[in-house]
Order: sequence, then structure tokens, then C-alpha cells
Amino acid sequence: MRTDCGCGCGGDATSTSAFVRPRFFAGQLLTEDDLSLLVEYTTAKNRLHNRSLYGPGVICGLTVSCDPCGGGTVAVHPGHALDCAGNDIVVPCTERVDVRALVRERRISALGVDCGEDCDDEGGRRYGLYVRYQESPVEPVAPYATEEPCPSPGCVPSRIQEGFRFVVGPDDVEDHRHNPGTRLLASIGDLARADRARIRDRRLGMYVDALLVASLGTGRTFRFDAADARRYAAAFAWLRANAGGEGPPPPPTAREMTEHVRALAAAVARFDTYDQAGREQLGRDYPDLATVREARGVLGTACERLRGADLEAVWPDPLRRTIARAAVTETAARVVPEGGDPDAPLEVRMLAQGTPLGHALRVEFRADIGLIREWLLGRLDQAADLADCALRTEVAAGCDVPPLLPPPPPDSTEKATVAEVQQLAEAAAALGTAVRRFLTDAACATLNPPCGDSADTDVLLAHLELDGCDVVRVCSATREQVLPGGSAYGEWLPKLYRLRELAERVCCQPLPAYQKPTLPTEGPVARPYAEGLLGDWPRTGDLEEMLSLLLTPAPGETPPKALHEQVYTTPSEVTDSMQELARLRTQVSDLTAALEGLRAQMSSAQTQVTHLAEQLPERLGPRLADLEGAPDEAPAEAPEASDQADEPAKPPAPPAKRARSPRTRKSGETP
Repeated sequence: MRTDCGCGCGGDATSTSAFVRPRFFAGQLLTEDDLSLLVEYTTAKNRLHNRSLYGPGVICGLTVSCDPCGGGTVAVHPGHALDCAGNDIVVPCTERVDVRALVRERRISALGVDCGEDCDDEGGRRYGLYVRYQESPVEPVAPYATEEPCPSPGCVPSRIQEGFRFVVGPDDVEDHRHNPGTRLLASIGDLARADRARIRDRRLGMYVDALLVASLGTGRTFRFDAADARRYAAAFAWLRANAGGEGPPPPPTAREMTEHVRALAAAVARFDTYDQAGREQLGRDYPDLATVREARGVLGTACERLRGADLEAVWPDPLRRTIARAAVTETAARVVPEGGDPDAPLEVRMLAQGTPLGHALRVEFRADIGLIREWLLGRLDQAADLADCALRTEVAAGCDVPPLLPPPPPDSTEKATVAEVQQLAEAAAALGTAVRRFLTDAACATLNPPCGDSADTDVLLAHLELDGCDVVRVCSATREQVLPGGSAYGEWLPKLYRLRELAERVCCQPLPAYQKPTLPTEGPVARPYAEGLLGDWPRTGDLEEMLSLLLTPAPGETPPKALHEQVYTTPSEVTDSMQELARLRTQVSDLTAALEGLRAQMSSAQTQVTHLAEQLPERLGPRLADLEGAPDEAPAEAPEASDQADEPAKPPAPPAKRARSPRTRKSGETP
């Protein structure tokens, strides 16, 4: 084998990077290296074709049946197979395989000792019967004498005989078939985290247009048409018949009541955007609007009952629960009062579109935008086959994520600003486009199956069930078969045609971009009502169908292989404390300001200390000179020896304390 051709070449590795073949010319001195290279080149090319075009498995024959004499022997009939290295395994004649001997051989190789036939075990055991490619050097010949310094002694094999051997192994064999969902999962990561980001992106997508229209259409009238009149009449009739009563409604009734509250509030909010003359004209065009005052009262009664309902039981999904709470809270604050709420044009315009926007929902939108951006950047950092080259840069630098806010008090009606609403809409629109671009890129990459890379060259022939030393059952139905197009395509060939059709409409197309809604220069703004905001959020379109085909196993299809990557998940405690983190940031800002004030005071005190230190030597100089020139005091006379023997030694008296002046002195300062 040649090793000077890049990463390696030849026919032994399961992934070949380069090939070298000999080139002959007149007068060339041929050696064994030239001829061996020709054989290696041809063999390697054949193995490469077998690996890439067909894949491992049984091509034909090689059926396994019970031996006529029974016992621990089975019969393997003639056939042809390919292993994952591309080797041809040909069994020309029926072979009687002693399974007992193979099991014993396996036990000896695993344990290092012969533990007997082990035929007395109770219960059945299951093994896989495999065939393995092997080569044997044969037909030795004596080489002629050469001028080599170390000629080969004795005889040298002149042929390589291709053969096989049978082995037993674990019953759970590796499946070499490629499921496209495996590659998609490698791109989008943990499916639960991906769904969490995608469902939040879906909710933001239902609000983006409404947020932009509400922020840009301040002071504009929202058109009230025949569809709004029908919605008004139906919701008002249902609420008038069902809103009364005592106590909170049961969950099914509460869900239906919330939907009717949202529909009636949207119609009344559109009515409130008109001036007095416009309202009178609407009353003439739609006589049902004569009951607007009564409708406000019915809405107030319904909202009061819904406030006492158990929202977690009514709306198990927290994403819809917040929307439902906003519908009740905003309706009671902006629509129920006579004449509406003229001081909250943004909230009224959001209600008019059927998309209530409460304080708590704005806080969740900020957290959702941060979560989606974090997930998307994490996947882009680990994406190995990214084809949208500018996506990561645009997500990292182009998405202005609003800062987090602390959780508001229950039923807060704090009003939003135009700048806040526009920032939420622009960030949600940019991230929504980026998510669609990433999913499109990941889905289109699955249509190009990777090359197989496996070191297990055993080909499964059958599953064997043993009872003691006897083979009692043989099953060959679930082994791998070589299919047209190879194992990479054969698994999902039924899906391939539909996926290719979808790919023509999804892949290699211009990048998706968000189109802002345009408002007319004059006249009422025509906006559709957000149907199904609290219901199911279906995923439709060519991309969603493509993702569903890739991730939903067909009957009998091999499920996608599990991911073997380290996934960093955020604990629920940390997720729940994101709002608390916002409050801590505010406290840190206050502490930082206080710290800056202390630093200023310390700087002033340090300046004063330095000034005093410069003056101390001038004031203490004469006094220090007097102390240094004073004579030492005479030492006390030592007592007599008898006195020392009779009286115990006394500790020396402590020095007398000096009186301090009222002014605080530094160390070493004298009055």
C-alpha cells in the first residue's frame, strides 16, 4: 500500500482519500512494487465502488436454515455479500456451521479459559451468525537469488486467496442504513430544546405584524366591516347567554368564554377607534352596534368570572395561558369602561386586531427573544455543514435583543410605549427570519447522505436462538440487504421523490426576508382578525412538510440514531429566575452608583492625609530634637540577694499612659 498520497490510499481503509496507479513506458525496469501497486489500485477501486454504490449487506442467497440432523448445527446456503469495507464475500457451496463450536470459541477468546460447552444453562440464548471476509496467503514458491542484501529465506506465498469464516456475536447488530432524520437532529440538536425555541418563535410570529401596525398606525382608524359585525353579533349572543352565573366557570366553558371575550373585545375596540361621526355611521350601517353599551357590561361580567378561574387548569400550556390572561385583563381595562380607554391607543389597537398585549406578555416576549437567539447561536456554533454563510454574523450582530424586565404584579395594566413595541416587533421579525433560514439550511443538507464509516466488517446472516447446545430457531428476515442506490438511499427511498419535489421549492431559493405590512396613506386601516390565537398553531408550508417527512418515521423505517453530543441545558431553577436577575441588575446599578460616591470621598480623604503628612515633620522637628538630647534616667539599684530570695520576682510595671488631646493624633504624634 502506498502511504505518500495524502491522507492514505489503498483498499483496506473504509474511507479512501487518493489513488495512485502505475504508469508503464518502453524501457522501464519493472519491479514487484510496480506490479503490486497495479493490483492494489484495481482492488481498492472495486472496494470503493462496493462501499459507495451498494453498501454492506447480503446481495443474494446466504439463507440460513436448520440442519437436517438438528443439534447445534445450521446450514448456510451459497450466496454473495458485501462488508462495510467493500470486500466481496462469496460462499460457493452449502456450509454446515457448528454453532456450538463458535460459541465455545467466543467464550474462550473473551474469558481466556475453556469453561466447557455450557449446555446446561436454563433458558434460551440469542446470538447473531455473521460471515467475515478473510485473506490467506497460499502457493509458496522459492524465489530466485537476487542481489538484495537480505534475500527472503525459504519459500514465499505467491497468491492471496479470498475466503470467509463464520463467527457468532451479539444479537443487536449495528444498522448501517442512513436515516435522514439523524443528520437533521445533528443540526438542530436536542429536539425538545428546538421545539421550545420554535414554538416561542411561532407565538412571536403571530404578533409581529400586529405590533408594527399598532405602533405605526397611532391615531388611525381600524376598519370595521361585515365580518367584524358578524363576529360581534355571535360573541355578544353567546356571552349574554353564558357570562352570568356565580363562581368561576369550569375549564371547557372558561376556554370558550375567553375566545368569545377576545372576539367581542376586538369588535368593540375597532368601534372605539372611530370618532363620534364615524360611530354614528357604523350604527346606521350595522344596527347590531346599537347594543355596544350592553356589550361592555357583558364583557365586564365575563372578565370578572374568568379572573376567578384556575388558569393552569384552563390553559395547561403556559404560552397560551399568558395570552388568555392578557385578553381578560386588557379587555377589562381598555374596552369595558364607557368610551373605552382613550389614553392607551397602542393597547386598544392591539385588541382591535385580536392580539391583546398585556404587561406580563411583553415581559415574556423579551425573555422569548433572548431564548431563541441563544438557541440559534448555539446551533450555529456547532453546525458543521452550514451553507448560509452570513447567517451567524447577522444573528450575532444584527438582532437587537431588548433587556429583560422583572415580572409584573398580577393583572398589571401598565401601558407600553411606541419605542418598546417597535423594538419587540423588529427583534422578533429578524429572529423569525433567521430561524426559518437555519431550518431551511438544515433540512436541505439532509438530501446529501454522508459516506459510511464503519470498522465492523462482519455481515449478519441470521439471528439464532439456542436452548442449551441446540439451535431452536433461525431468523434472517431483519438482516441488511443491499438495495439499489446503496444503504444511504435505500432506507428512505419512498420519501426521496417527495423530498426532491419540496427541495425544488425550498432549497437554493432566495433567502427569506420579512416584509413589513404597509399602511394606506389615508382612510381606515384594514387588518384581519387573528383567528386561532388560543387554539392549535399548525405548522404549514413546504418547509414544515419537509421537516415532518424527515422526522416522522414511516412504517418499518429505522428511527433516527440518538445524538452523542454534550448538550448544555439550563436548569429550570435558572430559567425561572431570569426575571429575578433583572431585579438584581437594577440593584447592582444602585450599588455601583453608591460605590462611585464612596470612591470620591476616599479620594478627598487621601488628599487631606497627604497634606497633613507634608506638615508633620515641620511641626515635630524641634520636639524630636529635645527628646533626642535629654539624658537617660539612672537605673534603679538592684536589691540585695537576701531580699531576692525571700520575695518573689515582680513583673515590670507597664509604662504610664500619656494623655491625648481632644484632637485625634496619628501614631507617633506628640502634643
